Amino acid sequence: MDFTLSPDIDDLRLRVRAFVAEHIVPLEADRANYDAHDNIAPEPLARMRAEVKKAGLWSPQMPKERGGLGLDQIGMAALYEEMNRSIFGPVCFNCAAPDDGNMYILNRIGTEAQKTKWLQPIVDGDVRSAFVMTEPSPGSGSDPGMMLTKAEPHGNDAWKISGTKWFITGAEEAAHFILMARTSDDPRKGLSAFMFHRDQPGWRIVRRIPIMGPEEHGGHCEIEFDGLEIKDEDRLMEVGDGLKLTQMRLGTARLTHCMRWLGLAKRSMEIAIDYAETREGFGIKLADRESVQTMLGELAHNIEIGRLLVMKAAWKLAAGDFARKEVSMAKIHVADTLHAAVDTAIQINGARGYSQDTPLEWIYRYARQARLVDGASEVHKMVLARFYQKERSDFWTWGV
Repeated sequence: MDFTLSPDIDDLRLRVRAFVAEHIVPLEADRANYDAHDNIAPEPLARMRAEVKKAGLWSPQMPKERGGLGLDQIGMAALYEEMNRSIFGPVCFNCAAPDDGNMYILNRIGTEAQKTKWLQPIVDGDVRSAFVMTEPSPGSGSDPGMMLTKAEPHGNDAWKISGTKWFITGAEEAAHFILMARTSDDPRKGLSAFMFHRDQPGWRIVRRIPIMGPEEHGGHCEIEFDGLEIKDEDRLMEVGDGLKLTQMRLGTARLTHCMRWLGLAKRSMEIAIDYAETREGFGIKLADRESVQTMLGELAHNIEIGRLLVMKAAWKLAAGDFARKEVSMAKIHVADTLHAAVDTAIQINGARGYSQDTPLEWIYRYARQARLVDGASEVHKMVLARFYQKERSDFWTWGV
């Protein structure tokens, strides 16, 4: 487990860092660059994406033949952390959820025809996408086995969809959708995955669900299916492989969240130390107070632990392992660390941190979802407990 970066990847990392600092971070200071949901507005986003392509830093997670940089999860970890030094960063590089996870799984399992039809437009930045899985109670959430949305055979070469989904990230702006639906009652092979386009009839967005925010582009929507027909050629993998596809997608997708969150945690600490080194009170700078030093030291060490957990999980994923334990450990720790980092930074900055003069209040609102998205922290702890019950002392191993 040598986490030393190759010179090529480190060069890309430094180029991403420089691009974010020069072009993207300055956008945060002008409210005209924000849309109505506190994300980067369409015009500056289009401009930044054009600049990213010109700089040769577009879609690093995609193969070179599709216009990307061909990086595996290790290279992604190094670059994504740098991208999210800015709250606007990942989407400018085409590395934001849910497009990031959708591109990953389509590139991995799609047929060539499916990649041309469904994947390439997302890679090119021509369309956005969504992953349609979560349902209102009593349907599926962290447990996909509770899924109620049905895909039933329709004629010789199609499926008809019925059911309701909600909290579907990006749905209002998405054109390409990956849909998970039940095709049988088999506990392991009862789910299947399909693609559909926003212009197909038989479905509708019921509402864009208001959230604490800020929001990803396209929000979080409730969707109703009432007779959507999907051709069998737009089914992904085999009938019954939906759970397998979900596990393949979410492993890397969960970890990319952590990669990005580390960037936000580091940015929070950066804002904290910059203020602490200049702000004086009662005859002493904040940075010279032992209480503040303790807060900053704890953050620094927890961020580094998170980086090591993320890189270990990335290393295992890149080697073809599902890395379920490693991803769960990273998800739990990094979500907690992000929340602690921004909370501490706000405390050190005082009223300034609570205002919109810095991005800390934005990061604070965003950070609260980290312990919920892609599996609540409690679910990941349950996963780890089950692994421990099965493996006992072999839960902890060294690579040989």
